[in-house]
Amino acid sequence: MDRVVAVLTGLPPLLVLTLVLVLPALESSTLLGLVVPGETAILFGGLAAHSGELPLWAVVVAGTVGACLGDQVGYALGRRYGSGMLAHVPKSLRGHVDIGRARRLIARRGAWAVVAGRWVAVLRVIVPIVAGAGGMPWPPFLRANLAGGLLWAAAVALLGYLGGASYHYLERELGIGEIALLAVIVGGVALHVWRRWIRRGRADR
Repeated sequence: MDRVVAVLTGLPPLLVLTLVLVLPALESSTLLGLVVPGETAILFGGLAAHSGELPLWAVVVAGTVGACLGDQVGYALGRRYGSGMLAHVPKSLRGHVDIGRARRLIARRGAWAVVAGRWVAVLRVIVPIVAGAGGMPWPPFLRANLAGGLLWAAAVALLGYLGGASYHYLERELGIGEIALLAVIVGGVALHVWRRWIRRGRADR
C-alpha cells in the first residue's frame, strides 16, 4: 500500500485529475467500462487526495465531469445508432452485456434507472446507450445523469480517501502490514470469483 501511495504522490496532480476525468468518460462512450471500471481512477484519486497532493473536492469534480461526459456521448450514440451498436462488443465480453436488464430497468424506473445504473459496472456502461436508443427525453436523462454522476464520484472518491486513512491507522495502531493487507485483498477476490462460479453453475443447470 505504501508503494502505491508513493507512486501516486510522485505523479503530477494534474495527471492524476486527468486520469480521474478520462477513464470514467471512456466507460460508456467507448464501452471501455466493460474491461476497466471507471471507479478505479477515482479510487486512486481519493487515495492521492489523502496523501495531500490534491484536494478531495477536485477529484469529485473531475470524476463527475468525466462520468457525465461519457454518459452524454453514450446517450447520443444510442440515439444515433440504436442499441444494436452493442452487437459489436467482442465475443469475450458479450456475456456481460445484458441489454434486456437495462431495458427493464429503464421501463420500470425511467430517469431513476440512470441514477441506479451508475452503481453497477455493466449497467453504467450500457444504460446511457439503451436510454438514448429507447427514446428517453434528454432533459430528464441529463438531470439524472448529473445527480447520479455526482453521487457516484463523491462516494467512490471518499471511499478511496478513507481507505488510505484506514490503512495508515491500522498499520500504525495495530501493526498490520502489507502482507496482511494483501491477504485480505486476495481472499476477497477469491470469494468473489467463487460466488460468480457458483451462480454461473446454477444458471447453466
